[in-house]
Amino acid sequence: MIKYYTTFAYNDLGLRRQDIDSLNLKNAFSLTNHNWYNNLSWKEYLNNGWKMNLVASYSTNLDNLGQQVQDAGNQPKSFNDSVFWMNFKTFGMANRQDLSQIKAVFDKKLGGISYIRFGTDYWYSYNTQRYVSAPSFDTLYKFRDNYNAVFAESDIFLTNDLAAKLGLRYEYSSIIKKSDLAPRASLAYKTGQDAQVSLAYGIFYQKPENSQLFYTTNVGFTKATHYIINYQKMSKDRIFRIEAYYKKYKDLIKTIPINYYYSIFDNSGSGYAKGIELFWRDKKTIKDFDYWISYSYLDTKRNYLNYTEQLMPSFAATHTASLVMKKFFTKIKSGVNLTYSYATGRPYYNFMLNGTKYNLAEQGKTKDFNSLNFSAEYVPSIGNPKAKTFVVFFASVNNVLGYNAVYGYNFSYSGQYRQAITPPANRFYFIGCFLSWGVDRSQDAINNNL
Repeated sequence: MIKYYTTFAYNDLGLRRQDIDSLNLKNAFSLTNHNWYNNLSWKEYLNNGWKMNLVASYSTNLDNLGQQVQDAGNQPKSFNDSVFWMNFKTFGMANRQDLSQIKAVFDKKLGGISYIRFGTDYWYSYNTQRYVSAPSFDTLYKFRDNYNAVFAESDIFLTNDLAAKLGLRYEYSSIIKKSDLAPRASLAYKTGQDAQVSLAYGIFYQKPENSQLFYTTNVGFTKATHYIINYQKMSKDRIFRIEAYYKKYKDLIKTIPINYYYSIFDNSGSGYAKGIELFWRDKKTIKDFDYWISYSYLDTKRNYLNYTEQLMPSFAATHTASLVMKKFFTKIKSGVNLTYSYATGRPYYNFMLNGTKYNLAEQGKTKDFNSLNFSAEYVPSIGNPKAKTFVVFFASVNNVLGYNAVYGYNFSYSGQYRQAITPPANRFYFIGCFLSWGVDRSQDAINNNL
């Protein structure tokens, strides 16, 4: 079986908002993105029960970012030496990533339902970043990386109710000249009909971000060690899952300032995350009615980037929950959906640079997040059934009640003023038509847009 898949996307956006360091100036931000992805796969059954999967892919992504300080008439503004730092708010940045990948996986059934699997994964990436700012700063950064991984794993059924998965992965990156060895293991025990409990352990490594590798390659992989316990009971119409985890982070990237303009990076950061996740879905109790509830509790702290100590990251919320309800009306082939999401406030920090050291000048938490979304779909009988043509008309409104969300704060140069980070609009409206041929993707189109 040979498959080819390609997708292309183009996006262009811009917005203006008040400049936090002045009363009558604006920050104008723009972003243009081009993305093209290609994937070619080949699946073949070989002799003696072996199966081969080969995948080759190529993607290119270009982000052109720009920001400009403008006056009340939307004209660019420049500044004298007394407020020279305002000139750094006007800049242009072009990031391009070209990535090629080749992956080969071979697996074989070992009698019963046990499997052995091994393979290799090769990535070649070429990354460039051009940064232009006032008054005459124009720099091109670039790097290439050859990343290779070799892995092996096995699914072993010890008894009818007990199964184990053992794996080992070796990775090497040429840009940082570092390698790692990551063992992983899991154990699953069937506790009853449609129910099982599982334990998992694994070490995972991640290469530093491109934005960091443009400035230094004298860094190594970041490391995460995972411990997970999970219980799941799943039938045709109901799913219940509860999971607890502990993750330990090591060798995270830290930012070390040299002066106001330059910083270096090292792997002296650390952190942890622990929490519980719950999920319940029921499509049986009420006819043509489907609902699910999810909840997660997260306790996490990290000392990384410019953090002065172990702190809760600004992207994390202690409690998050959601409720999704779907009602389908069979006679008119239509459905309505409601989604309510809630999250406790996320932390925010104002780190001020004092010489070659960051100080935590202010910290706090944003207000809690609430959002109620509504959507509806219509699934008509259009097209030739033999041709397997599937159509879904879909419409949605996000944040129906117009809740004023605050995701964090930007701080002024002096640190005395802050500006809330809010969505560009309180409500978003979407109307679309989704078509698929060969395979019915109607439910995917509905679920992905809830």
